[in-house]
Amino acid sequence: MRAVSTADKASDLALPSTDQMNTMFDELFSSTGNTRAGTRPDYALTRRLVDQSLLRPSGFVFGPTQFGLADAAPWNMVFTATGRIEPTMMASELSACFQRPTQGETLWARATAESAGRRSVATTTRVWHDDPEYTPSSTAQSTYSMLF
Repeated sequence: MRAVSTADKASDLALPSTDQMNTMFDELFSSTGNTRAGTRPDYALTRRLVDQSLLRPSGFVFGPTQFGLADAAPWNMVFTATGRIEPTMMASELSACFQRPTQGETLWARATAESAGRRSVATTTRVWHDDPEYTPSSTAQSTYSMLF
């Protein structure tokens, strides 16, 4: 993995906690169903509980649900990569490759920072279900940019 660098020294960043991010997310975006499970400056783990409304008739999780989680995980990671909670951070590029169908009670996404700066963060995200082998069902590449 490449080293993540920021314009500020990583040791000087006052990193937002998962609780602070969950509070902001719950206040502004409570309808998504995504929950932050853990963050560090170089990665974020996000999860989504799966109910019947998120399943195709075959019992597999809808692709748009996976894509939404693949968008949420790096968005959460950006806050710790930049050292600030910035709700206006948005994806300037996001693409996903669906590798296999997925089933399960919990969908997980882990975003990893490939590079981070003051104005943008590039990430790779892997999505999987509650599989102990973490076999990805999809992989996404994204870049997030600060608006201000």
